[in-house]
Amino acid sequence: MEWIILLGVLAVIALAVAGIYNSLVSLRNRVKDSWAQIDVQLKRRFDLIPNLVNTVKGYAAHEKETLEAVINARNRFTQASTPAEEMESNNQLTSALSRLFALAESYPDLKANQNFMNLQEELSNTEDKISFARQFYNDTVLMYNNKVQMFPSNIVAGIFRFTEEKFFEVEDSARETPNVTF
Repeated sequence: MEWIILLGVLAVIALAVAGIYNSLVSLRNRVKDSWAQIDVQLKRRFDLIPNLVNTVKGYAAHEKETLEAVINARNRFTQASTPAEEMESNNQLTSALSRLFALAESYPDLKANQNFMNLQEELSNTEDKISFARQFYNDTVLMYNNKVQMFPSNIVAGIFRFTEEKFFEVEDSARETPNVTF
């Protein structure tokens, strides 16, 4: 009788460990899927940038520094090999694009150019999609990290080497209030 009780307790523990392990795997895969959704939107934005730069070049060729900053930020994105590197290069690219759009305000002919306006609209829509994808990614990372850190799943996570994921955070410079003057 004692053996049956012992086997029953061991079976319950094994089922609990298997359930926790499966939920950790499921959450880890959701984090990867969420990142893939961000990656799709980042690549879409990445593909729009050469057209935008070429359009601006025709109107503001002497603004070489700003255009080079956008191109360099785009190139750093292509060289990123991890999600963390992609997050960092994305922040740099966002900053460079902001400077480019601010520059466009100085060129009324450029602002009126239909191609530029279409590209700007496409990038704006893509930025919105990236923002929503980031929010979903961070929510998914939060659920996963909670599972990795909380008892008793933290024990199973430690045994099977589940590690915390990094949140998609905004660069400190993006948190600053912009200075608008008229």
